[in-house]
Amino acid sequence: MLATKRKPATIGEILVEEFLRPMGLTQIALAEAMGVSRKHVNELCNDRRSVTAPTALILARVLGNSPEFWLNVQRRSDLWEAMHSPRQRARIKRAKPLPSAA
Repeated sequence: MLATKRKPATIGEILVEEFLRPMGLTQIALAEAMGVSRKHVNELCNDRRSVTAPTALILARVLGNSPEFWLNVQRRSDLWEAMHSPRQRARIKRAKPLPSAA
């Protein structure tokens, strides 16, 4: 479990700050390399789209890292959001551990 109050970096932040800017790439160039629409890349960069397994595989191939990297970034962000959302925390607290699992 994430034991920090600091929000982890998002897919968009990592894409822009660690890849697009240093590599001098535009969203259009990344979209062309990925074989996806500009809208798809723009939504990733602006954190309006989550990374799926196929997208992680494509990003890894295009940017030279692993799909696990992208899926872990998404997972950490999703877990942090769930743990810091009052609505989701209420749902989690309603869950009752099974006696054999405790």
